[in-house]
Amino acid sequence: MRRTIFDLDVLRTFSTGMELGNFAKAAEKLGRSTSAVSAQLKKLEEQAGTPIFRKAGRGLALTDAGETMLGYARRLLELNDEAAAAVHSAELEGWVRLGLQEDFGENLLPEVLGRFARAHPKVRIEARVVRNAELLERVTSGKLDLALAWSDGTLTAHCERIGEVPMRWIGPAEGLPGWHAASGEPVPLASLEAPCLMRTAATRALDEAGISWRLAFVSPSLGGLWAAAAAGLGLTIRTPIGLPAKVRPLAPEAVGLPDLPKLGLVLHRAEAELQPAGARLGALLLESVHDALRGTSG
Repeated sequence: MRRTIFDLDVLRTFSTGMELGNFAKAAEKLGRSTSAVSAQLKKLEEQAGTPIFRKAGRGLALTDAGETMLGYARRLLELNDEAAAAVHSAELEGWVRLGLQEDFGENLLPEVLGRFARAHPKVRIEARVVRNAELLERVTSGKLDLALAWSDGTLTAHCERIGEVPMRWIGPAEGLPGWHAASGEPVPLASLEAPCLMRTAATRALDEAGISWRLAFVSPSLGGLWAAAAAGLGLTIRTPIGLPAKVRPLAPEAVGLPDLPKLGLVLHRAEAELQPAGARLGALLLESVHDALRGTSG
């Protein structure tokens, strides 16, 4: 049986086009003609031995095989880029101080640090998982090189807006959410200690909708919120990123709650041009964040 060897250049075109939502944009970004991109996609289907696209109105959508191919394409490209970085930056050394919101601590942090450490074993990393206010204070005072934080409108000297993430009402994964509009009772909220961007957004939305609320549970940590929400002590407000299995997002219309706005996500840098180790970690962090943001829209 002949072994199939996928062309990484073709996979990059495929992955870029799906990320941008348009292969014409991918052609422009990659510096290729649209006909060259079309030829690459045809080659990919030939290598796959099955259709990876199907007609969807005036555009194209992925088949089941295409969805599978996209997942593998991203993994292959990630491994390729990691290998290239390891070879080209084998002697990269230094010290990088990274700060993250708790929402990213359990899922994003191990993945990013694991990839970085494998590629750059001589670089020492100091990671800190804290609240927004402390992240901003530490990056502006030079105590952190990089900080991934929710946006409260504060701009630092060297920040980059990454995107927006929808906020969601969160309840227990099993059983009833613990509150419904028909109950006539105030909404029990489980929240982090003030100041909390998501708590402020939730209470503002409830006030504007004329729905009463009460603080049923206040915690200094995200772990406490998950425990309270899972136990049905109160509804909490987070994004779809980093949710543990014991809680789930609630459909607002199903329980009589108002819609919540989106929350901006920003990468703050202590300097415009970081040292090579910090710049590489920042690039890797952005890649992983964009992966995490996929599928959170709506």
